[in-house]
Amino acid sequence: MKENYILSHIDPEGDYLHRLWRATNIHLLAGRMASGHLQGRLLRMLVRMIRPERILEVGTFSGYSAICMAEALDPGGKVYTFEIDDELEDFTRPWIEGSPVADRIVFAIGDAITQAPRLGIVFDLVFIDGDKRTYLPAYEMALSVLRPEGFILADNTLWDGHVLAPPRPADRQTQAILQFNDFVAADQRVERVILPLRDGLTLIRKR
Repeated sequence: MKENYILSHIDPEGDYLHRLWRATNIHLLAGRMASGHLQGRLLRMLVRMIRPERILEVGTFSGYSAICMAEALDPGGKVYTFEIDDELEDFTRPWIEGSPVADRIVFAIGDAITQAPRLGIVFDLVFIDGDKRTYLPAYEMALSVLRPEGFILADNTLWDGHVLAPPRPADRQTQAILQFNDFVAADQRVERVILPLRDGLTLIRKR
């Protein structure tokens, strides 16, 4: 009920994103991993506030979040998004290339942790939403390519409540999210805050 109220009082999702959301949930396993209306509008708003020129996304999935962030970029801005699962390319690439903001998105299949630093780009914003088991190396990579006072957004950091009461024994993804949260909380290189939005979104600012 609360989310329905919120969705009825924020900017609309838009027809293209709504169709992508539906297609994601119909054709892909774990379609709920896509950002969706509420988080998508938040990502767009954060990009409008931060006004980055270069965004790095770790984990494209169906392309929903990349499109949302690209919508808010100033002219000349780019989203560089990496998806490690090559089986998603046939679904995702047409949706990105057919979007109204296709010229603002560079989509690549591969491991962002090793490939993004090779671009030689200093990023203003990094969105981490890939394999939870690699969040810590993705975070260290993000800090290495991020400008001072740049931002990292890390998704799923409440992990369906498992961080509050981990199953015994905790699976590898839950263990990795717990380790990531503890590491970031103690990291003096950054400022951080966790938003209890959907599955948890951590906003991190590099000092």
